[in-house]
Amino acid sequence: MKRIKIEAEFEVYESLSDTPNQVSELMEHAVKARLRAYAPYSKFLVGAAILLDNGEIVTGNNQENACYPSGLCAERTAIYYAGSRYPDTKIVLMALIAGSTKHKTTTPVPPCGACRQAIAEYEVKQDLPIDIYFMGETGEVIRSKSLSNLLPFVFEKAII
Repeated sequence: MKRIKIEAEFEVYESLSDTPNQVSELMEHAVKARLRAYAPYSKFLVGAAILLDNGEIVTGNNQENACYPSGLCAERTAIYYAGSRYPDTKIVLMALIAGSTKHKTTTPVPPCGACRQAIAEYEVKQDLPIDIYFMGETGEVIRSKSLSNLLPFVFEKAII
């Protein structure tokens, strides 16, 4: 038997104003995308913005459906759009903001498991880490330098 120790390391910024300019600008796109989310059931709005290596910014938001789980999260909406519109372009940076319409969300909200797997697919495909920043409506912003930091045992093409 052997043991494996997995550690994750994150940077925590006290607020959005403490992040690098490029991140705060990208997060503003995520904020605008969040306001266009369609979430009549959960009342939980999420916005995502992706910076591509060609300088393009792609956004997405969650889109719910009365027939769960037919909706789609903001992260996957954005990443699949980026993949279909710019198939040979690499994803450099992702900014996420999430919050409830029922109360103020001050805790950073990371991507869900399904979104982590979708992001992982693109990180593996491009052989380049994706820098991810996530937050609630206000408060701290957390940075993960790669998706593999959030999902260390990624299910990927090398397995199948």
